[in-house]
Amino acid sequence: MKEITCEELNENAFDLIGKDWMLFTAKKDGKVNTMTASWGGVGVMWGKKVAFIFIRPQRYTKEFVDASGELSISILPEKYRKELNYFGTVSGRDEDKIKKSGLEITECDGVPYFKEARLAFICKKLYKQDMKEECFIEKENIERWYKNNDYHTMYVVEIEKVLSE
Repeated sequence: MKEITCEELNENAFDLIGKDWMLFTAKKDGKVNTMTASWGGVGVMWGKKVAFIFIRPQRYTKEFVDASGELSISILPEKYRKELNYFGTVSGRDEDKIKKSGLEITECDGVPYFKEARLAFICKKLYKQDMKEECFIEKENIERWYKNNDYHTMYVVEIEKVLSE
């Protein structure tokens, strides 16, 4: 992997997030966990290049993201779709899903990411906020996406490095 700037990215953010999917990966107490995500965004906030990520409260990876100041966002090639599905349906509480997947963790500046990634964003947490029912303008989204009242926590993370194959 080589480091590139955000400006050198020639990717469609809607495809990266909604179609290709992402892996959020963080470390806590020397252990690494990851989860698949297909909601989020990228942009500029507070004069910094940022990503917006969303994690439900019951996700085990949230404990790792909350405990760490950094995380990675990995985009894997399509040939790893089976592993992406697996990471999105099995909890790291129940098994060592990274080991079982056959994929390999590497690190950049102490931040874990997937060696198989075609793109990896090394990020620093800047802000987090729990979504709240009273903040929804389109109330039908509550019924559609939050029947269990398990509102996401939104994180704003600064993209410190972009690694590309």
